[in-house]
Amino acid sequence: MTPKYSARLHMHPEGPNFSKLSAGLWRLNEWNFSLKDMIHFIETAIELGITTFDHADIYGDYGNESIFGEALNNRSDLRDKIELVSKCGICLISENRPAHSIQHYNTTAAHIRASVEQTLKNLQIDYLDLLLIHRPDPLMNATEMADIFMDLISEQKIKYAGVSNFTVSQFSMLQSKMDVPLITNQVECSLLHLDPIYNGTFDQAQELNFSPMIWSPFAGGRIFNEWHDERIVNIRKVCDDISKKYEASTDQILLAWLLKLPCNPQPVLGSGKTERLRSAVESLSLEIERQDWYRLLEASTGHPVP
Repeated sequence: MTPKYSARLHMHPEGPNFSKLSAGLWRLNEWNFSLKDMIHFIETAIELGITTFDHADIYGDYGNESIFGEALNNRSDLRDKIELVSKCGICLISENRPAHSIQHYNTTAAHIRASVEQTLKNLQIDYLDLLLIHRPDPLMNATEMADIFMDLISEQKIKYAGVSNFTVSQFSMLQSKMDVPLITNQVECSLLHLDPIYNGTFDQAQELNFSPMIWSPFAGGRIFNEWHDERIVNIRKVCDDISKKYEASTDQILLAWLLKLPCNPQPVLGSGKTERLRSAVESLSLEIERQDWYRLLEASTGHPVP
């Protein structure tokens, strides 16, 4: 079946082609999917042109990758139709990780290797399309991290490497040790979190020609669900007005606002509802006019641009 939206996103000139939107599996354990439901979700996403799936080892108390892996084991034909992203480096206190006595970060070569091998086992696959370091570690040794990335690539356990939540300087430090480019930095951005627009993160993405991944594009649902916050009220008022102009839903306007950023980002969706995926795909053909984009920015900041 031909995907509803088949355009691809070239994450980096030397990197992979992913889908323009990514399906995030952070809350997968909360969706109460049966095996049949999981397969249907994956198939529907593929049908819509969403072929990139975003995981992390810690999601679902270290259990979500196994849920997804059961679907891939049941339907091995799906693996060649999708791209799998995972993250490691955060160590949670969990019955599933009894050695962790305190929440911490671990970006040593030994931990990264063990995490990747466990992720491959849980997902029941041979390789990851992309591995990200989940958060910067104050104790991270950039040379050690770069070396393990290169080893995992040469061993064909991962195809590409990147980072998540890194500052510009942290990204540059790690990149300086790498023999291949880091192909993304997955960061939080929404109308309630504008930091990467102003702190140089998205400037660096343009400079180095990579597409950043964006987590929490709807601010964790706060824009839809909270009304006591004056800032959110102002954003919703403007968004509702603009929605009428473009005959689009609020979520479509919010995604289109992010997609207009010149760094060519890939938003990560966090919903297990296929109707939300369908709605999100419609935003890909929505082009917000420049002045409307700035109306939403002004609603977020509370003042006109200087």
